[in-house]
Amino acid sequence: MAKAYASAVIDAPIETVWKIVRDFNGLPAWHPAIASSEIEEGRSSAEVGCVRSFYLKDGAHVREQLLALSDGEHSLSYSFVKPAFPVSNYIAGIRLLPVTDGNRTFAEWTAVFDEAPEDAGKYVEIISTHVFAAGWSALRTKLAE
Repeated sequence: MAKAYASAVIDAPIETVWKIVRDFNGLPAWHPAIASSEIEEGRSSAEVGCVRSFYLKDGAHVREQLLALSDGEHSLSYSFVKPAFPVSNYIAGIRLLPVTDGNRTFAEWTAVFDEAPEDAGKYVEIISTHVFAAGWSALRTKLAE
């Protein structure tokens, strides 16, 4: 099983960061790779089980299902319904923790998944760097505006 990971310290209070990140349909507002997104079947983006259908700026279509959402723990998890990459058993999660020195936020984004043997390690780097780290960098920039 492969594991992708990226973390960041964001110079904003956890409540501010969580308000943006917890919106399961809000990726286009802060992630540079996402062109558009909608929650299927008119469901709420905070409803566990809802599916977000989104398009990447390169035109690829992805569907993900919200598995858990906890305001108390500032965390969420989701899985691929229609993957962006040729991986299987993909489960991802975001967790925020307060950094009390300076009222900042520690943010981490993780995913575990299976890759085909010939792809071993390929998607770990892509997801860690181009999806997760790029997202944190963009969110940090957005909150600094």
